[in-house]
Amino acid sequence: MTRVLVARLDSFGDVLVAGPAVRAVAAGASHVTMLCGPQGAPAAELLPEIDAVRVWAAPWVTETPGALDDDALSSFRRLVDEADVDEAVVLTSFHQSPLPLAVLLRLAGVARITGASVDHPGTLLDVRLRPGEDLPEDLPEPERALRIAAAAGFRLPPEDDGRLAVRHDAVAPPDVLGLGRYVVVHPGASVPARSWPVGHHRALVAALAARGTPVVVTGSPGERALTAEVAAGGAGYDSPVLDLGGRTSPGELAAVLAGAEVVVVGNTGPAHLAAAVGVPIVSLFSPVVPAVKWAPVGPHVEVLGDQTAACRLSRARECPVPGHPCLTSVTVSDVLAAHDRLLAALG
Repeated sequence: MTRVLVARLDSFGDVLVAGPAVRAVAAGASHVTMLCGPQGAPAAELLPEIDAVRVWAAPWVTETPGALDDDALSSFRRLVDEADVDEAVVLTSFHQSPLPLAVLLRLAGVARITGASVDHPGTLLDVRLRPGEDLPEDLPEPERALRIAAAAGFRLPPEDDGRLAVRHDAVAPPDVLGLGRYVVVHPGASVPARSWPVGHHRALVAALAARGTPVVVTGSPGERALTAEVAAGGAGYDSPVLDLGGRTSPGELAAVLAGAEVVVVGNTGPAHLAAAVGVPIVSLFSPVVPAVKWAPVGPHVEVLGDQTAACRLSRARECPVPGHPCLTSVTVSDVLAAHDRLLAALG
């Protein structure tokens, strides 16, 4: 039994999809430390089987990168020393390299490091997977992470189904609990190229309210203006529309999502949180990244959006195609029909 550091340095959703791999490591380790960036740390706090969460803002990952100077290197060294780990498993997406972090881990004295690298790692990795060979390009991100963990010698126990999962420590706000049934509409996304238009979200809220379906609009503190505008689509209807923009912690958001009959969400962290609590999902997915890798994974998911659009696989943050057709072509009627199909499938 060893003390293992599992690293996933980027966003909230990236850390959530690493959850099954973390559980695999925990099944064969005496202690698991999760190393995250500032954006991903709140997700790590929701994952089961983690003994400690450490936060370090990698200059090659963060949205506002700092310098890789002596202070940054010293803080990293202290972090690893305090974690007292025997080995590290570096989890990355297909477009990322584990080598910058492997350099720092090696300098900090970590004896065994596993990662997936296109580039020859020299002595930086003790266990190397080759993308395209050991890791097929069409692997969903949770499966990719599980294969990296397996190469390090860590596998899920037979009773673990490998799905995303989070702890259920928090409770939804009282006004949500009083609704009974409801649909969650989450209009925000990390970048504009992944966003269904605000007007479409507002019209969806109006259509749901007209049906008599209560709606809960969710969003981060920085999305309060967005959620207020979307929730205003329900004005004038008797069916309640709650605006929770900026009002929930990650744990409370998980509880809100878990209680929904359906969650309507783009390619953003809360989509994976919805998958982790097992709720039916209408995924409004822009093809700037491949849906086969990044769409929420679950038994009841409807992916909408033109996956063959001209922006396909561009990794664009701003839509490169006038009119953003991959998502503007998705109508409110399309979403309502997907909602109805999901409910029908559940019986």
